[in-house]
Amino acid sequence: MRILLSPNQPSRHLLLSSPPFILAGTETSASVPFSLRKDEALKLISTVPETMLPAVKLSPGPVVFSGTNLRSRSASVPSVSSLKPSKFVVSSLRPLYLAPLDGPKSAEQKPQRQPLDFKCAASAADDKESSAEVVPRSEAAQKLKISIYFATWWALNVIFNIYNKKVLNAFPYPWLTSTLSLACGSAMMLVSWATRLVEAPKTDLDFWKVLFPVAVAHTIGHVAATVSMSKVAVSFTHIIKSAEPAFSVLVSRFLLGETFPVPVYLSLLPIIGGCALAAVTELNFNMVGFMGAMISNLAFVFRNIFSKRGMKGKSVSGMNYYACLSIMSLVILTPFAIAMEGPQMWAAGWQKALAEVGPNVIWWVAAQSVFYHLYNQVSYMSLDQISPLTFSIGNTMKRISVIVSSIIIFHTPVRPVNALGAAIAILGTFLYSQAKQ
Repeated sequence: MRILLSPNQPSRHLLLSSPPFILAGTETSASVPFSLRKDEALKLISTVPETMLPAVKLSPGPVVFSGTNLRSRSASVPSVSSLKPSKFVVSSLRPLYLAPLDGPKSAEQKPQRQPLDFKCAASAADDKESSAEVVPRSEAAQKLKISIYFATWWALNVIFNIYNKKVLNAFPYPWLTSTLSLACGSAMMLVSWATRLVEAPKTDLDFWKVLFPVAVAHTIGHVAATVSMSKVAVSFTHIIKSAEPAFSVLVSRFLLGETFPVPVYLSLLPIIGGCALAAVTELNFNMVGFMGAMISNLAFVFRNIFSKRGMKGKSVSGMNYYACLSIMSLVILTPFAIAMEGPQMWAAGWQKALAEVGPNVIWWVAAQSVFYHLYNQVSYMSLDQISPLTFSIGNTMKRISVIVSSIIIFHTPVRPVNALGAAIAILGTFLYSQAKQ
């Protein structure tokens, strides 16, 4: 960077024009006016706003003042390494050179101090002279943050599926179980908003109107998946749910008229074939459980479509968006849960569960309700930080972790050909995410 100072200019401001700097991942250039005396010019760098130069370490260079009433003198440019870094730390190895714009004239300087006007133009030095190094510390922090999101998301999902299956084995009422999951999450977020732990979203009537079809699809998908897990093994439900990309492509193609590249269609073959092989060879196959997983796939595809189309331009964070979705889904689901099962069935089933399992069933119900909300909340928060492709790959890896952990914990019998079908379906899901890019 070259800094050129010219005294006695008509303008009574020092104009600093800098080359583009990397700020928070974007390029920014700025010009900042100053009024300085001669002695203040030596503090030029320290007066540059941090918004323009987050943190710069500059090697010192000579400073030369010349003009009609100035005597040649040299000084060192003060270091600005003490500036507090912001999102990016810019480390420059380029020296600073201070020289007059109108030639190296020198003269005696009068002893009295007088205000001088300067015009400062900053330009980058020749690349052969120096080089700049950008150290994106926040990039590493962002990667660590995303890794923590993914690990937390997978862990919470595994824990939820384990406790959910335990509850459904002891208390086989999926409609009530689904309702309790939504009620717990809604209560948690309402308390967080009331206590200002989380800033409440600013919503209007239009927001809730747009959210309604999303909530309907979410409610159907949630209940259908819970019904499926009440009838079949957790691993089988998630194997069938790995076919969701196939439903997404088919719905988008035949109902919305969207077209996809040939590799996308080809990636559906291992997904469909793997799920079919796993279903045919499943030892404890149940048609209700199979259809529940299939309906869940279809419902979540429509949820994603409605959400993508209706929520454009809505400035609501992922956490608050899912909270609003849970509240509306709870309102929709509650009357249907009462109609499908009812308090009498719940009371009889609860007494039976307490007699067979004991007080542990209370902990299981509470745990599955809390962890259901937490894993969904973290998934929506991670979606704020990553691309849809990365999220899709993470979702595929999540299913693998759930399938493997559930087989180990519940000692689910698996035939080799059944495991092969699951592996083919998971591989197809991964290939789909790559082809969709």
